[in-house]
Amino acid sequence: MDIDFNPADTFVFTPLDPASIEAGVCFSAYFDELQTLLEAGFDPEKSVSAHPEDLTPPNGLLLVARSFGIAMGCGAIKIVRDSSLTYGEIKRMWVAKEARGLQVGQRLLTGLEAFARQCGLQTVRLDTHHALKAARALYEKNGYVEIAPYNDNPYAQHWYEKSL
Repeated sequence: MDIDFNPADTFVFTPLDPASIEAGVCFSAYFDELQTLLEAGFDPEKSVSAHPEDLTPPNGLLLVARSFGIAMGCGAIKIVRDSSLTYGEIKRMWVAKEARGLQVGQRLLTGLEAFARQCGLQTVRLDTHHALKAARALYEKNGYVEIAPYNDNPYAQHWYEKSL
């Protein structure tokens, strides 16, 4: 008897407390990867903030992707209330190397956009570095278009926006 096994089916996506140890493990893995990928390294303190209170409802959301109980990816959205526009900002998108190619990033992004819609947001933005080619491809495939810089993140070289 043949068993049709798809590793992508083992993933469960749930909200996660951004102040939890598990969130810290995900963020550390993300930061470590950025440290090696970015020419000048990465210091999260110099990046645009994504503090736990920014990523907790009703201000935002952190999603984790687990496979067999192990965190293999995360993504967050924080609600930015600018004087001229309120929008969701995608933050901390990370997928473990072992989980790449299994649509984990796509499913995280879809979940974050659904949260934004539930909050009544009409726009989602994000920034990213040119070295993160797969991330940029994911965003563009999902209808994100490049816009002028909307923040002063020293690690950002591309800024994107999507109308929901």
